[in-house]
Amino acid sequence: MGKNKLKKFADMEQMECVFQYPFSALGAEGCPMRGKWHSDYFQNDNPLSLELGCGKGEYTVGLARRFPSRDFIGIDIKGARMWTGARQATQEGLGNVAFLRTSIELLGAFFSPGEVDQIWITFPDPQMKKPRKRLTGTTMLATYRKVMRPGGRIHLKTDSPFLFTYTREMLRANGITPLACCEDIYAVPAGETPHEFPEGLTDIRTYYEQQWLSRGMKIKYISFTVPGPEVELVEPEVEIEPDPYRAYPRHTVLPTDNNA
Repeated sequence: MGKNKLKKFADMEQMECVFQYPFSALGAEGCPMRGKWHSDYFQNDNPLSLELGCGKGEYTVGLARRFPSRDFIGIDIKGARMWTGARQATQEGLGNVAFLRTSIELLGAFFSPGEVDQIWITFPDPQMKKPRKRLTGTTMLATYRKVMRPGGRIHLKTDSPFLFTYTREMLRANGITPLACCEDIYAVPAGETPHEFPEGLTDIRTYYEQQWLSRGMKIKYISFTVPGPEVELVEPEVEIEPDPYRAYPRHTVLPTDNNA
């Protein structure tokens, strides 16, 4: 591990907004904060939102700035990445944001049933060959509903035609009606933003979103709620064309995205 990463990990050990629980550090009873995020850290009763795979925490911090009456936790297993967002939150004194270093698959060990109000998934790896790892796949949805309040909303922003199509087909296969579904959020005329869009959807742009926009990609958005555990979730039985562009060199001029 490089010296820069070691320094970042050391820095985060001193940041009150960072909670680090790699696999070996999690006890049999789960995280001590489970069910206590409101009382022991945020010290309020505001709705709690998670950003999964938060990377550098750009979206987590951006949401926390925009919505001071909500609480936000960015989650990623890559601790050196979240250092950037954690440092920003610390420097700005944002009391409504925290960062959690752990695996997304372990959410149930960190949050009690109904503790989470919303989940944001922003520009994840579409995992085209690994359905169980897709962050909008049925395996992960079964994990989310263990910690979300009934009716809690899941938001997906993605550049990936594959993941967008997969998510839409997954919802259809399970009889779930999207709350919002848009193939190009920046094609909506100014002043005509659909009421289904959450406030600030197009205002906060991560590094990856800026990259995809500069390469001519359409940014897609879909949101939905997950039915309760009494409903058995099923995978869609459809063939979806893979994204053709992720293996391209960064300097490549991409074709127009007509696959969504």
